[in-house]
Amino acid sequence: MTPGSPRNGEGDRPEDGGGGPPLLQQPIKQVKHARALRKKLSLPEGLLWRELQTRPGGYRFRKQFPQAPYTIDFACLSARLAIEVDGEAHNRGDRPAKDIVRDTIMAERGFRTLRLPAYEVLKNMDSCITAIVEACREAGPPPPSLRDGPPPRSGEELA
Repeated sequence: MTPGSPRNGEGDRPEDGGGGPPLLQQPIKQVKHARALRKKLSLPEGLLWRELQTRPGGYRFRKQFPQAPYTIDFACLSARLAIEVDGEAHNRGDRPAKDIVRDTIMAERGFRTLRLPAYEVLKNMDSCITAIVEACREAGPPPPSLRDGPPPRSGEELA
């Protein structure tokens, strides 16, 4: 693999020796966008990521997980949970309607979306972590082979 090339399943094509599960096959443009977002998390996202790295409830999380045309703030693949940290802008204009469309598309892909207000993450982290673990448990225990999900992609830390 050449430096800078995507790892298997991260934007590369099966005919080029990559692939992985369809969940990980995303357009390279979307993958590059997600990689850039991983480097500049907002304050609430950064604080939540620090907590999620401890694997609460034994679940593993990914940050800025690409699912074209979107990027999920945090995802637990074994529980198929998408976690979105919503700032104040998500309450204005056409954002609520766009969020509903986004949640519907994620549901079609098998993801349940949990939306956490950014102010709540800053104010009461413990309740947010409890809500995340509860949502993961509702999905049932992951099968042993998927307990930790697929390997991390290039530029993504293990959590």
